Amino acid sequence: MPSPTSTLKPYQGQWTEKEITHLLKRTMFGAKKSDVDYFSTKTISQAVDELLTINPVAPAPPVKDYDTTGVLNNPDTNIAAGTTWVNDPNTDGTINSRRIYSFKRWWIGLMINQERSIGEKITLFLHDHFSTQTATVSNAQFVYKHHALLRQYALGNFKTLTKQITIDPAMLVFLNGQYNTASAPDENYGRELQELFCCGKGPDSLYTEADVKAAAKVLTGWTNNASTISSSFFASRHDKTNKQFSAFYNNTVITGRSDATAGNAEIDDLLNMIFNTQEVAKYICRCLYRWFVYYDITPTIETNIIAPLADIFRTNNYELIPVLSAILKSEHFFDTLNIGCQIKNPVDLVIGLCREYNVIFPASSDYATNYAMWNYFLYWMINLDQDIGDPPDVSGWKAYYQIPQFYELWINNDTLPKRNQFSDIMILSGYTVNTKKMIIDGIAFAKTLPSPGDPNLLIDDSLNLLFKIDLAVDFKAQIKKDILLGGQVSDYYWTGAWNTFITNPADMVNANIVKTRLQALYKYFMNLSEYQLC
Repeated sequence: MPSPTSTLKPYQGQWTEKEITHLLKRTMFGAKKSDVDYFSTKTISQAVDELLTINPVAPAPPVKDYDTTGVLNNPDTNIAAGTTWVNDPNTDGTINSRRIYSFKRWWIGLMINQERSIGEKITLFLHDHFSTQTATVSNAQFVYKHHALLRQYALGNFKTLTKQITIDPAMLVFLNGQYNTASAPDENYGRELQELFCCGKGPDSLYTEADVKAAAKVLTGWTNNASTISSSFFASRHDKTNKQFSAFYNNTVITGRSDATAGNAEIDDLLNMIFNTQEVAKYICRCLYRWFVYYDITPTIETNIIAPLADIFRTNNYELIPVLSAILKSEHFFDTLNIGCQIKNPVDLVIGLCREYNVIFPASSDYATNYAMWNYFLYWMINLDQDIGDPPDVSGWKAYYQIPQFYELWINNDTLPKRNQFSDIMILSGYTVNTKKMIIDGIAFAKTLPSPGDPNLLIDDSLNLLFKIDLAVDFKAQIKKDILLGGQVSDYYWTGAWNTFITNPADMVNANIVKTRLQALYKYFMNLSEYQLC
């Protein structure tokens, strides 16, 4: 396909269900019918502004949903079931492992129950960008604190977030920062700060190996305290010499310091130097583009989209909202070539399915059942190669950087059948925990549509919500005949069954016909390749 030539000029086209679902599928997980209806009463500018407004109140933290069976060293008997563990340091490896999975289940619950905002999508983006692994961090309090930090700055200042990430306990563990001392400098974080978090690997990102070594010296002296769940700076462990950087950074020299504020002061100097380059803004805008729009950044897109976005980023002192607002309101975002061109990542597939079909879960007070259900989704995400909390490495998930495959890496001869297996289970049998079942209710979903009694409109309206690429007219006609009409040719075979069900739901024979045909219809839709796109 040719590269889109559209620009960041504000979108002036139609604002219909097609455009609304596109915006919602890219900024949230799935496009719920109720959300589509809600945003249809807004202008595009109002919709984007609302999506870019995150509730400043942090969500309630994860709770103890696990038992302490088999824990011999330090069982957390002081934490009652159903209460949070996040402020309770514990050195027992088994307890930490169970808490980490409690954290993952809790996170899935937040994504399922997300508010009408970009909050959950941008948090996952930042988790991928500032990648850490719970398996390496190991400390559940550090894991939760790192995640809370991403949420706190999800739509805030990217430079400030980078500073906080630099001294974050989880990152200090993950990239060896806590062992980085004047006598034994460790280059891990100094390298990734430039290569992955700020400057990238583009042709104009010309920092040197000497810059990595100098950055490592700037970052010496930090260590963690598991008891206080925090990091601290020790001047005695810090390299107090001046640090010389290359021409890429205008031959900057960061003055070595020796007092108690040396750690923070030199990090500030380091980040000021890095963010003064042109590359940071361009690189971060490319990352955002690949997450929210498409992976292929052609020379045309680099000129028309990335460069002006980078200017916006710099002009606004690295605030994220102006950049996201510009792209989400642009004619480029709504360009036909940018609709339905992403392959859903596993989180999008699993969470989006639950939200779009409005799968019902127990009351929030029944935390044990909910956490068990969310654990089932975690199992499927891991099977589909996206274990939240544990990207494959410090670079994050390969689908967002691996040339030339990018999103195509989500689909292979192992994961595609599993995707279909997951959706089949959710529409046919569901999953039961503590006598409570979560399942796609095809009838309830059809009732949310304008004209479910008309088989043609039922198919069209369903596809408008679930798909971003329409099916051919003759293909839809064949689906209607084979599934909804039971092989007959008259639309009445479905219309009559539906109307009878509405007026007399106690007619179990007819009700079963309606139920099984809708199950077959939505199962078939979710098995099509088009369902994997958003």
